[in-house]
Amino acid sequence: MQNRKQSELSVITKAKDLCSYILTVTEKSPKRFRFTLTTKLQNYALNIIENLYRANEVFLVKGNPATLERRREYQRQSMTECRLLAYMAQLAMEQGAILPKQYEQITKKVYDVQNLLGAWMKSDDKRMGMRP
Repeated sequence: MQNRKQSELSVITKAKDLCSYILTVTEKSPKRFRFTLTTKLQNYALNIIENLYRANEVFLVKGNPATLERRREYQRQSMTECRLLAYMAQLAMEQGAILPKQYEQITKKVYDVQNLLGAWMKSDDKRMGMRP
């Protein structure tokens, strides 16, 4: 298991950590939020991982910008889901569905995913000759 984790992209590993934390935290949320805030948080976290895997499955072909654009679409979707997750976590904290400390942890984890995702996107641009 450890070797498999090391071979994955760092952004995917961080996204899995975020998702695991979201699932743990929302399990303890008040029942009245089960089908609203907690479901949204869980779905955004799962969607981030799904889109990262989809992006990673797109093989980049130098000289074929369509491959970069296809990958980039999944990467952008992941970034958007991160932003939505961060907002939903803030709303969940304000409504008492999660604790302020939990919100703080979610925010840190989302920030890590966003930073690694941004770095991946820049790296792809560089590989494809889009940036120096």
